[in-house]
Amino acid sequence: MKDPRIIVALDFAEHRQAIEFSKKVTPDQCRLKVGKELFTSAGPALVEELTGNGYDVFLDLKFHDIPNTVMKAASAAAKLGVWMLNVHALGGIAMMQAAREGIDIVPQRPFLVAVTILTSMTATDLRALGIDQPLQQVVDQFARNALDSGLDGVVCSAEEASALRSSLGDAALLVTPGIRPEWAAADDQQRIVTPQQALADGASYLVIGRPITQHKDPAQALSLITASISQPGKKQVDDSDFPNR
Repeated sequence: MKDPRIIVALDFAEHRQAIEFSKKVTPDQCRLKVGKELFTSAGPALVEELTGNGYDVFLDLKFHDIPNTVMKAASAAAKLGVWMLNVHALGGIAMMQAAREGIDIVPQRPFLVAVTILTSMTATDLRALGIDQPLQQVVDQFARNALDSGLDGVVCSAEEASALRSSLGDAALLVTPGIRPEWAAADDQQRIVTPQQALADGASYLVIGRPITQHKDPAQALSLITASISQPGKKQVDDSDFPNR
């Protein structure tokens, strides 16, 4: 059974758009990420339809609340049959432990990971929140808290992947958004790296959105990125295929 390393971010506003996209690719090529906008619009029914069509779904809702509320939310997500879900590490150890307790109710529990620091944030943003430690130090502490709480890993910038892999060991899952092939626009991400570099630095799974979802042929874009991972250094794309570069 294939284990796709790419998680496509379904950055769509409506159920119809997400389903139409899912028909252009296949479950053996990628997994799919459902975030806040899409889940708020389409709800659990979309997740159930995608899983029913064979896709592994990463439910990216970043739960952050009191422990009991997060436990119940994580439990509800697990019952949808998702492959992975996440919480905010800033919620603390008790909250993360509660989330783990919530997913343990299902026979085949989903992976549970914690967001450390959003990839849109910089050290300047942290200082504005009253956090004066270096960004990498904050990420490392949040990641250690997550593993100590029974989580499977973290969502982190690929720029932190190498240090976290060394710190957390081989078993931890490192899910890295902010991935952009060298031919793609950075968009609103501040801390980004290429797919090849992210994997070389220890990432487990790569979250990629617009370079795939906005391509005129998403399956081709996905195949090209996969090929570039397998054959580093080889030019795999025609730049004219990517209008948002």
